[in-house]
Amino acid sequence: MQLYNKYSAKENTRIIEKADKRRVTLSFYKYVIIKNPKLFRDYLFFNWQHFDVLGRIYISFEGINAQLSIPADRFEDFKSQIDEISFLKNIRLNLALEHNNKSFLKLTIKVRSKIVSDGLNKYLFEFIDPGEHLDAKAFNEMLDNKNTICIDMRNHYESEIGYFKKAIKPNVSTFRESLPFVENNFSNHKENKNIVLYCTGGIRCEKASAYLKYKGYKNVYQLEGGIIEYTRQAKKHGIENKFIGKNFVFDQRKSERISDQIISKCHQCGELCDSHVNCLNEACHLLFIQCNRCAKKMDRCCSLKCKKIVSLPEEKRKKLRKGKKNSNKIFKKGRSPVLMFKQ
Repeated sequence: MQLYNKYSAKENTRIIEKADKRRVTLSFYKYVIIKNPKLFRDYLFFNWQHFDVLGRIYISFEGINAQLSIPADRFEDFKSQIDEISFLKNIRLNLALEHNNKSFLKLTIKVRSKIVSDGLNKYLFEFIDPGEHLDAKAFNEMLDNKNTICIDMRNHYESEIGYFKKAIKPNVSTFRESLPFVENNFSNHKENKNIVLYCTGGIRCEKASAYLKYKGYKNVYQLEGGIIEYTRQAKKHGIENKFIGKNFVFDQRKSERISDQIISKCHQCGELCDSHVNCLNEACHLLFIQCNRCAKKMDRCCSLKCKKIVSLPEEKRKKLRKGKKNSNKIFKKGRSPVLMFKQ
């Protein structure tokens, strides 16, 4: 029984290009007690290979968080297989707004302590009591309510390129920083304000809203299905879309265009730009915003130092990055001092 990737990302790229089949990108999550995450992980890996699934999936005792792509002609078969799992039957699959055949290049299913790292030492609350879900129409009405505090539960590099009008954008790097931010800044409004949360697809708000209710907040709401589902509903029903800019996504696409406005700047020259890239130097891999002009000038690198490194022969580059791990400390996600117009 094969429970590992047979092909590398580069090999899968060639296979996808040769197949020339349309793939769809989607995501879903579920907070549910999984008694044996390792067994469930192996079950999914074995079964999903048959559908040519590629993606990044996290499983833990608290549930599943899945982001993946699949050939369009296998979608219905995949959905039927998902429905055979009792706690995933009829689960909402968040289809991407913009599809890309290379959004994912490998199938990675990992067992983790939590599907969303929250910074809490232990489970203090039940996810079965989250905030009230709002569809696009109700969300817009709540935004227009003067008694509403709307909070973006995403990270700074996500909200930098797009957000809802009137939303408060915490300047945080990880979700684990978001919960104390809300508690420290809005604890005086536990009973007298509507606290409305939103994120990309809903998974962070599901946990955050349950946490706030546990902490005594009375009027807690969350955007149903996140920005992705909101945009879909707005288009389908002709509802005003109050989101401006792009929606950041955690795959090869980096983002999805929601509105025509460009609200961010190139981190190297300051020109209007909302295209995230990763530094071409693999030992750096810094995530930042770079315009086409700077990409050409800097050879798709974040700094002159990295530009010099990528000009070296591959063997020398390998030696320089040997033993280095691309952790979050290395990624820094747009907060490196080398980025002049991010400071």
